Amino acid sequence: MDLGIAGKWALVCGASKGLGFGCAQALVREGVHVLIVARGAEVLQAAASTLIADSARPASATVQSVAADITTAEGRAAVFAVRKDFDIVVTNAGGPPPGDFRDWDRDAWIKAVDANMLTPIELIKATVDGMATRGFGRIVNITSSAVKAPIDILGLSNGARSGLTGFVAGVARSKLAAQGVTINNLLPGVFDTDRIKSMLQTTSQKTGKSVESLADARRRTIPAQRFGHPDEFGAICAFLCSMQASYMTGQNVLADGGAYPGTF
Repeated sequence: MDLGIAGKWALVCGASKGLGFGCAQALVREGVHVLIVARGAEVLQAAASTLIADSARPASATVQSVAADITTAEGRAAVFAVRKDFDIVVTNAGGPPPGDFRDWDRDAWIKAVDANMLTPIELIKATVDGMATRGFGRIVNITSSAVKAPIDILGLSNGARSGLTGFVAGVARSKLAAQGVTINNLLPGVFDTDRIKSMLQTTSQKTGKSVESLADARRRTIPAQRFGHPDEFGAICAFLCSMQASYMTGQNVLADGGAYPGTF
């Protein structure tokens, strides 16, 4: 299927690896020019090189990278100094650490809200008017399945990402919808990324159980009986950015292998 977005420009955050990289790769393969952002310069450059070398990338699709912390005003300024206007924006920032809410002080909450709620809002604010003027725009916020089914030890993420979800529910249904701009949230369940590996390692150290046994137990809780792959996630993201998805906005698209047990 031709998604109709070849030649568009995309900003993809947290794109040096994992889900962000999966989204960038899927867009590049559709002929989209991408500017990828992450904090680690070395890993980011390696990701850019991989995208450029991808045999499925049309020769016309360019890849640029900016090593910056997108959660800071300085980082965002560095990105927009390279390019101001984007047709597609994929917001993505690492989730806050797990823990007991009794241990989180105000600074922990502010950091979580800043990264996982306010940063996406700032990126939306910086790009949607240009999108509306041009008559096309796609914003996809990578959030979490915890928005649908909160996880007790991920309270910082539950709170900050739910705040973003509420904001998007309103702004996506503003006059932007009639100007060709869609804003949706993409909610990952358990994917085979560094984050799940780190969480399993932490649990292993606390319980004495092996990482593999913990991973097997986690897989058994998922109807698909496996973890997702970043390529699959990227494909969903690319569809949400497509011309075919122009009638979808303000939605929370869950990709979790069937783990969420609810009807709605």
